[in-house]
Amino acid sequence: MNIEEIFIRNPQGVRETLKNKTVGIAGCGGLGSNIAVSLVRAGIGNLIIVDYDVVDISNLNRQFFFLNDIGEFKVDAIRKYLTQINFQVKISGFNKELTPDNISDYFAGVDIMVEAFDLAEKKRWLIDNWLRKYSSIPLVCGSGLSGYGKTNDLGVMRAGNLFVCGDQSTDSIIDGLCSVRVSIVANMQANCVVEILMKEYNNDYNK
Repeated sequence: MNIEEIFIRNPQGVRETLKNKTVGIAGCGGLGSNIAVSLVRAGIGNLIIVDYDVVDISNLNRQFFFLNDIGEFKVDAIRKYLTQINFQVKISGFNKELTPDNISDYFAGVDIMVEAFDLAEKKRWLIDNWLRKYSSIPLVCGSGLSGYGKTNDLGVMRAGNLFVCGDQSTDSIIDGLCSVRVSIVANMQANCVVEILMKEYNNDYNK
């Protein structure tokens, strides 16, 4: 089996670029699990995923897990599916809770960092911590993915090396979480990662 045949429909240069890159993903829920799948399908070579949670039946409405994963660590469950897409992808998975004190232990060497937390307070400390310590490494976040419809409200805001995908206003407590909008934002984040890496490849990152 020639694994590269998976990527023969990719745009020119995408697989060649992505297979040598490392992306960090903080969180493996509705955003993180779907981002990881999309990046592996796009041809990413290395992923670092950190999440301490286990799969619950309430996760199945929006996260890339199945009934037989219930009770399993999310990182271990998603690793199975990622390697079934591309058995050569390198997955460094850690069943740990991320904190401001340990984030550098896992992600210091990544080419791009992806925030995929559920809670707003965790998003805030990760953004603040990352931009302070690793301002030269792009950070792609999700904010505002709740409810349904209103696709035109979704977008990407950039401030230097910070990229925020979503509508930046909806609240999961008030509006609930539905697979369609969660998946859209997750794939906006994955698409943003690919775009950044390809702009670096084409020497037009700052355009």
